[in-house]
Amino acid sequence: MELIIRAERPGDWAEAERVTREAFWNCYCPGCCEHYLLHTMRDCSAFVPELSLVALDGEKIVGHVAQIKGEIMGDDGVRRQVLTLGPISVLPEYQRQGVGSRLLAASRERAKALGFQAILLLGDPAYYGRQGFRPAEELGIRTADGCYADALQVCVLTEGALSGAAGRYLEDPIYEVDLDAAADFDRQFPPKEPLMDTPAQLRFREVAGRRRKAE
Repeated sequence: MELIIRAERPGDWAEAERVTREAFWNCYCPGCCEHYLLHTMRDCSAFVPELSLVALDGEKIVGHVAQIKGEIMGDDGVRRQVLTLGPISVLPEYQRQGVGSRLLAASRERAKALGFQAILLLGDPAYYGRQGFRPAEELGIRTADGCYADALQVCVLTEGALSGAAGRYLEDPIYEVDLDAAADFDRQFPPKEPLMDTPAQLRFREVAGRRRKAE
């Protein structure tokens, strides 16, 4: 496979959403809403189109990643702009072949070139810990409700950029997905069976549950 990664184009939008649906279906919950999230993100003022990338095997889109601006509300009163990564998607039949790693590497490189200093995400540390991310807790960064969470991880793009940046990480409100609207959007796709308690869902619940209130 000769993988090519490039910026997403308007003609890629529908296929990128289909790939995202395939990648996330029954992953975190029965069905998924990430394809609808991607659809709505493009109209969000915090969306960074230069960081919306597709991975291609020939002419076929097999992966996609997007980033959007977020911020850290520092305990020192300073608001620091960062990036939120996600969703990142790879077609199931292309997973475990390095596609996600290549997308993440390209995304980090382009984000740094654009002058962004850090990327945060909520994801499985068993995977993202191998991809240049570290626990946000190490820098004193907490969730919006003031918790340390194992799933909250950070990749610092510029040495020392988040020094003294302890505080609460605030995602853009676009991530608060309207589930009814997502279900309506999903009806334009071929029907798929939603499943409960898949291994991925059980793992997600276990990782998401590892959070504790900061003292």
